[in-house]
Amino acid sequence: MDKALVAAENALARGADWLDIGGVPFAPGPPVSIEEEIDRVVPVIEGARSRTDAVISVETYRPEVARAAFAAGADVLNNTSGLHDPALADAVAEAGATLIITHSLADPRTPYPRPRYDDVVTEVAEFLRRRAALAEKHGVPADRIIIDPGHDLNKNTYHSLELTRRLPEIAQLGYPLLVAVSNKDFIGETLERDQQDRVEGTIAALVVSIMSGARIVRVHDVAEAKAAVNMVESILGWRPPAYVRHNLV
Repeated sequence: MDKALVAAENALARGADWLDIGGVPFAPGPPVSIEEEIDRVVPVIEGARSRTDAVISVETYRPEVARAAFAAGADVLNNTSGLHDPALADAVAEAGATLIITHSLADPRTPYPRPRYDDVVTEVAEFLRRRAALAEKHGVPADRIIIDPGHDLNKNTYHSLELTRRLPEIAQLGYPLLVAVSNKDFIGETLERDQQDRVEGTIAALVVSIMSGARIVRVHDVAEAKAAVNMVESILGWRPPAYVRHNLV
């Protein structure tokens, strides 16, 4: 827990305004019980909440963990399994929290080899539209739903590149759009870079995504990404410069 809290503090010091906390990875691996997952995430959420007013999300596919996380101070459920369990939406609605719905085809922690799409963008958009409608049916207001096209999740590099190129079609759904492209494999395969050496590719993907409608970005290299985001926002007229002295005298 101490390492997790240090990581959270470091992220905040580098400019993060949102912390995402999870106890079980998306990828297949050894089983983790509900009780163990709760034991992993709740103390970190409680510790982070005592230190900051920043947004805190919990990444889980289990309604029981979501409820425990909300009780500990989390604001958002980040569900990377595409709302496979509608009871997750019930937990969000009960807590008055916010829900991130991510496109993915596989059941939680299940491999999905060689994913195929006739049109990846159209199919992802339709999936997200249907799952958002399901969440609303379970009591989550539309203004508390965020969508994520799920770069690399059950997608190959060509799929993720096309999603990035045609991201405005996902943004047209009308929900706030989150992208999680940081250090992803599609960047590594495109640039032939190891995971720890993808910051330039990540920043390029972030800039294109913001210009295409993304309004929330999930990153690892916070300081570098924050500077890039601030610059894009200033170019677009959303953020004033930190100061202006050049050619004023």
